[in-house]
Amino acid sequence: MTSQPGVADESNPPHFGGVLRARRVGREWSLRDLGERIRFNRGYIGKVEQGDKFPERQFAELADRALGANGFLVAAWRDTAEERRKALVTGRMLTASTKDSLKMIAAVEDSMDLTDLEQATTRLSTAYLGTAPAPMLHSAVELRGDVLRRLRSRQYRPNELADLYQIAGRLQGVLAYAALDLGDSAVAMTHADAALVCAENSGDRELRAWVRGTQSLIARFDGNYSQALASVTDGLAHSATSASRLRLICGYAQCKANLGDSAGSNRALDQVQHEREKLIPRASERGIFDFSEAKQHYYAGSSLIWLVEASDADRAAREASEAIRLWENGPEEGRSLDDEALARVYQATAYLKVGKLDEAAAAVRPVLDLPPERRISWIHKRVGRMAEILGTKRFAGTWKAEQLRAEIRAFAEVT
Repeated sequence: MTSQPGVADESNPPHFGGVLRARRVGREWSLRDLGERIRFNRGYIGKVEQGDKFPERQFAELADRALGANGFLVAAWRDTAEERRKALVTGRMLTASTKDSLKMIAAVEDSMDLTDLEQATTRLSTAYLGTAPAPMLHSAVELRGDVLRRLRSRQYRPNELADLYQIAGRLQGVLAYAALDLGDSAVAMTHADAALVCAENSGDRELRAWVRGTQSLIARFDGNYSQALASVTDGLAHSATSASRLRLICGYAQCKANLGDSAGSNRALDQVQHEREKLIPRASERGIFDFSEAKQHYYAGSSLIWLVEASDADRAAREASEAIRLWENGPEEGRSLDDEALARVYQATAYLKVGKLDEAAAAVRPVLDLPPERRISWIHKRVGRMAEILGTKRFAGTWKAEQLRAEIRAFAEVT
């Protein structure tokens, strides 16, 4: 059923500020009108509606009575308060999780023990593909706590030390991914730096290459493309033929595209396809540590959307489409839901760059319908870029473009 203008859809309530504004507008009251009835300053009420302030429960109760909301405003306040509480817990976990990473970087001479943590770590890295980042952060912190406790108690055999470092490095990798997907690149880089320490002490070249690729990924998130290029270049200098090497070459292609080098980016992507034919996968490559063919096409699409040539945009659309097809038709345990959503964003962005507005709207629709917990930081950043393209002169005065841009803005407001 379609909601009336100015009235919130009570089957799927938005955050408290949006509900309050909808109720006030529905009554055709100004901010002053509501302020006089509940004895709050209109400026404060405006900030509540915009999400800049979150009021005490008494405010919600007064507004609920004044607007005749029959408890709906109080319920919306309660739901938003619970969401804020959960976000605070996750934020504290991000802060706490980085402390032990800093200790791990400094304590490179300490010893670790090998246990059955290896299987749990493999399960975690696989589960990450289909799970929201916040619970993955919590699980990784718990597992790493076991590693650190065994480190302090020195319960290990000499021949097990390298394997324990490898387990610790993989857990640091999961933490780096979770922190980045939650939008904190500084914490993510700290976890990645600790992962590099572990990789070097384990002697695992594959893990080291993966970590260097992850450090490059974090740098690209921050727009530091020179640092990102340096990380993948170092990784390639120390890697053998492996899944992580393919990921590094794709990262190199992304850096080249970010720096405007179409020829360099396309050459690197062609090289990846050539090297994949010689790849012999390792049994340990699972979850986020694998680099599937679908992921390869996904990286290609995410690279080429930054270039200006129509041919690059056309290839980006094809590559993203192939990534989506492979994920949809492949095994469920290898399906990366976040990357699949991002592939749709890259596909839509490529369509916009060649003026295919209807195709772009259709491609991004499943992403705009994602629940808030699945809207990772990467999705917010890349969908935001679509909004920028829609605001350019090319789409000026186009009703469909304005409508899509408004939907993207509404998407960005829900965190």
